[in-house]
Amino acid sequence: MDGEKGNTNATLLGGGGSPVENRKLLNFWARFTISLGNGGTFLILLYLLFFADVHETSRDLINILVGAYVAVLAKSTDYWFKDKSDPEHAEADIGDKKD
Repeated sequence: MDGEKGNTNATLLGGGGSPVENRKLLNFWARFTISLGNGGTFLILLYLLFFADVHETSRDLINILVGAYVAVLAKSTDYWFKDKSDPEHAEADIGDKKD
């Protein structure tokens, strides 16, 4: 009875479900944290560019960094909102078929 699928105590951070489910949850939180960090960095750069008093040479560097972060945010948006086949979901489906 202990090995039944519905008898697990999964948490939001992983640790209570199957190993595949735990890895999926931990990967989600890692990716979510990285995306928040990217968005926060972009907002800080925008603040420095438009609202802070910085030297002209530093402003050029901030412009370059903002341009680079536009590409980072585009990739992050593609990750979260683009349809894709996820290998983790395929692995979970294969595991379900074996049981």
